[in-house]
Amino acid sequence: MCFSNQLRKLFVFSFLLVSQAVLSQDSSGLPGWTVQSKKIGEGKYELSFNLPDAQGWQVYAPNQAPGDVSSVSLSFPDSSVTQEGSFITEGQPQKIKSSIFGAELLVFEGKASWKSIIVIKGSVPARLQGTMLYTYGRDEEYIPSSIFDFNVPLEGGVESEWKPKVEAININNPVNQCGDEGTSGKSLLGIFLLGFLGGLIALLTPCVFPMIPVTVTFFTKKSQDRKQGIFNATMYGLFIFLIYTLITVPFHFLDGTKSEIFNNISTNVWLNLLFFVIFVVFALSFFGLFEITLPSGIANRAGSKSGLGNLGGIFFMAATLTIVSFSCTGPILGTLLVGQLQEGPWPLTAGAAGFGLALSLPFALFAMFPNWLQSLPTSGGWMTSVKVVLGFVELALAVKFLANADNVNQWGLIKREIFVGLWIIIGLLTTLYLAGVFSKKAKHVIPTYSFFRILFTALFGAFTLYLVPGLFNSKWASLKLLSGFPPPLSYSIYPHHVLHAKGVAPIVNDLQAALDRAKRENKPVLIDFTGWACVNCRRMEEKVWTNKDVDSLMRTQFVVVSLYVDERTKLPVKDRVTYAASSGNEETIVTIGDKWTAFQKENFEAVSQPQYAILSSDQKALVKTKFYTPNSSEFIKWLKCGLDAFKKSKK
Repeated sequence: MCFSNQLRKLFVFSFLLVSQAVLSQDSSGLPGWTVQSKKIGEGKYELSFNLPDAQGWQVYAPNQAPGDVSSVSLSFPDSSVTQEGSFITEGQPQKIKSSIFGAELLVFEGKASWKSIIVIKGSVPARLQGTMLYTYGRDEEYIPSSIFDFNVPLEGGVESEWKPKVEAININNPVNQCGDEGTSGKSLLGIFLLGFLGGLIALLTPCVFPMIPVTVTFFTKKSQDRKQGIFNATMYGLFIFLIYTLITVPFHFLDGTKSEIFNNISTNVWLNLLFFVIFVVFALSFFGLFEITLPSGIANRAGSKSGLGNLGGIFFMAATLTIVSFSCTGPILGTLLVGQLQEGPWPLTAGAAGFGLALSLPFALFAMFPNWLQSLPTSGGWMTSVKVVLGFVELALAVKFLANADNVNQWGLIKREIFVGLWIIIGLLTTLYLAGVFSKKAKHVIPTYSFFRILFTALFGAFTLYLVPGLFNSKWASLKLLSGFPPPLSYSIYPHHVLHAKGVAPIVNDLQAALDRAKRENKPVLIDFTGWACVNCRRMEEKVWTNKDVDSLMRTQFVVVSLYVDERTKLPVKDRVTYAASSGNEETIVTIGDKWTAFQKENFEAVSQPQYAILSSDQKALVKTKFYTPNSSEFIKWLKCGLDAFKKSKK
């Protein structure tokens, strides 16, 4: 069907296209643009845009709309900045007859120049950030919406007093040396094992499982002797492992100066909404509505090479399996990789490597021990059941991504109890499916109730019942087994959740207020770098912060402030700054989240959350920072070390 073909293409390419748009931080278009400002009144400035060399292109003059798209437009990150009137063209543009639009248009050749009047309500910032979209082309070429990002100084503007780097904070030389050295390599083994588990699940799908005996038999019979067969099957498995590992290599070559880029991806509202849609598509595919496959041309080209001799042919056979099994492995691997986006490239690689290893091992092992093939269960309806159950799991994950977007923007759509309720519905449907309630309407025959089917029916049923208390405002609503996945207890349909009313109540996104209070009360400041969509942050708050000793220490001995690095609320124009980062690049702060990301990165040398820091009221580092620490005793030890350092600093 045409619809399913278009859906497949959309799925394959939409993630790449949107990710590229989100990751791109650089302007695109003709190089050489400059902008200058001139104050012409109170809060009123004239901006002059100049391109000295169009490099053989024709730049469309402003105040035109070829193809119903404005040839030149300005946008600013705050509604307090507006454009007054139309653009003022400088010089004499040429009039041309456009064969594309069938109309006469004005273009600049050689150089382009125009002006615009802008008005700023309220405080005038020291520098103005903005974006100009312009159009250029030649002959039959037409390139609209090219980007020129500018940052221009304004006469009489007020310079923000806030700076990301605080000289008093020396995290490498604190009063006490307790704390973590960094996050590099932490929990990579756990992520690898998670990927391995995902690969084992993928082995049970109809796209992969039947290929094991067929492929192993092919190698053992095709080879001259058993030793050669084992070697070929082993290389086949190795190539599968390498292919899945290598798909993460491009992430290691992303702009290293944008070290918070993975956090930006994982908390980006539009990407989370995209992932929501993609995972719903995954689920519908697993339910049998259609199949998600890569374009057939790719599979055909890989398959045509699989007849090559020696290692080349084996590699292309492995590539062919990887491609044709995409409809089953893609959703599972995609779930894994998306879940690790915030942690950076190495966790992505570790997860994919585990996934590839699990897929590749059977081919080598069954080649070494061919008698094992006889013990494999035959393909059948049970694999369809696996796919349908995975479809329900994908729906549950789709709800998680929708909740991420909702948490970041605080829309109030997927509050904690709504999230739990949706998971209860999905869990109930999964249990009923496994119990055979839908068998009369299903297109396949429900297999005989095996031990594993009964076991998983019981597990999904028990899990669904476990979720039910999460709907109510009671002490049983904590759902500690799910800690981190649902929205936080503070994001509840109940105005005063019984579990959130007690315990630590941090100051939110106001570091100066925390420092002032700490000075008055003679306490150290405990900074909590967190995020609305941070799973490990919720786990710490719901499992560690609720420990009676941790709770007592944090409430009585510290002033706690939570700084949300994914808070999308925009700062007032006067507080938006462009600063020289320690990486050597200029970076711009527009939102509250940008501000705390820069503060964390410049002073505490990390961009992952949660990260905890202890400072004195004059912002002296008392200990090294602490990252995700699910062990309450270890966290208590670190807090007490911070208190000891605070006492030493007072002597």
